[in-house]
Amino acid sequence: MKNICEWKNCREIGKYKAPTERDNSKSFRWLCVKHIKLFNNSWDYFNGMSQNEIESFLKSDLTWHRPTQKFGSSDNFFNILWNNALNDKFKIFEQHNSRGPYNNQKLGPKDRDALKIMDLESNADWTTIQKKFKTLVKKFHPDKHSGNKEYEDKLKKITLAYSHLKVTMMTRQKI
Repeated sequence: MKNICEWKNCREIGKYKAPTERDNSKSFRWLCVKHIKLFNNSWDYFNGMSQNEIESFLKSDLTWHRPTQKFGSSDNFFNILWNNALNDKFKIFEQHNSRGPYNNQKLGPKDRDALKIMDLESNADWTTIQKKFKTLVKKFHPDKHSGNKEYEDKLKKITLAYSHLKVTMMTRQKI
């Protein structure tokens, strides 16, 4: 069954959907190519809205019309992500040696660099590394610094250093 264009006095085939309301919900009408072009040229999403309503809509659109949370709130995405990242569900790092994670093994250059980036001593254990990582994430997260690129780059380096130390510790624990 073919749809007929819903423009007044038109009998062409309606192949294109046009919204009947501003919210672009399920309410639409079928239009032919000629009338969809006319409709699109005259369509004004903000028609009938005040300047304040338009500004409010545009501000809300920056976050896809979803509420935002403060960085420290418990249901913040980053808090959930970091808490899960630091959670050792499989008890991989449960056994600690008093001499530190490297058991007096020779540190490689990447290990030393990672510890330096995170401002840690060579005898830092896994719990210390996790706590330091969480502190640094909170300190350097770009959301706390208006998206400053320097903080974003610093946080990337910290995250890479943390990931390297985590992999290193997992590898050395298996040996």
